[in-house]
Amino acid sequence: MTELNNFLSTETTPEIAKIFGAIEKASFILSKEVGYQGLGADILGADGGENSTGDAQQKLDVYADNVFERALRSSGVIAGWASEESEKFVTFEENKDAQYVIVIDPLDGSSNIDVNVSIGTIFGIYKRVSKVGAPVTLNDFLQKGSHMIAAGYVLYSVSTQMVLSTGHGLHVFTLEQWKKSYHRVLDHVHTPQDGKVYSINEVNFDDFDPKLKRFIQYCRDKKNEKGKRQYTGRYIGSLVSDFHRNLLKGGIYVYPATGEAPQGKLRLVYECIPMAYLISQASGYATNGVDDILKLQPTELHQKSPLYLGSKVMMDEVMKD
Repeated sequence: MTELNNFLSTETTPEIAKIFGAIEKASFILSKEVGYQGLGADILGADGGENSTGDAQQKLDVYADNVFERALRSSGVIAGWASEESEKFVTFEENKDAQYVIVIDPLDGSSNIDVNVSIGTIFGIYKRVSKVGAPVTLNDFLQKGSHMIAAGYVLYSVSTQMVLSTGHGLHVFTLEQWKKSYHRVLDHVHTPQDGKVYSINEVNFDDFDPKLKRFIQYCRDKKNEKGKRQYTGRYIGSLVSDFHRNLLKGGIYVYPATGEAPQGKLRLVYECIPMAYLISQASGYATNGVDDILKLQPTELHQKSPLYLGSKVMMDEVMKD
């Protein structure tokens, strides 16, 4: 039994531990490919296709999607999955008696692949609402975040780390490549109540609504007790990477609605809700600029949403009327 499974055996059900075990195996495979930067395998560059929302797919997007689907299907405890890379959800017919479903972005930040910027995998787990023994239904995947029972992400960077929660706090594991398993490095992580970083693409400043413009100007002008700038702008453009830095150091991440993307750009089901679940487990919170992300009722698999998430003090400031 790996350390990850040993930890989960005391935190959750055997079925959920099996799901994380499948993610552990798949992420190890993907971590190796990311680390090799495609050496010996033709997995860099564009695939030539588009995902469910019209974004150009990278070869590694498709590869990651296949790796995770195989691992989760073979776990025997997932009845079906919905992937950001596919238009429709998939029933795992051989697992119709399973109680759980998963939503997943197999490779977040894939536009950064060819320039060696860190990328990630985001996932969330629900107990199905459809009848066990029957095929899964759309409603199994369109659940509120308040019904999510576990979530996490894998960050492929200097090291590969898995950040997860089963509803009992947030924990960080680092992949030990030689053991092909994760080692726990941080327990019950709490993001600082205030932060140092605001992460937003400021090139779109003129297109922000007045409330967000006020907040950005506040971040630019705010001084600490020594008269130096309290906040600094840092934006990688990979949700997992920006979130991970701000989680540990304190900060806020914003991908707002704009004229070109009036509903935002991030996917509510695959990105916003799992990340909102995780930040809530670390003493922060997330909104769409108005409402709590975890209370939103998704209506479509690939629905988009603005996303504001991070440390409480900065979130309270940006949410002021």
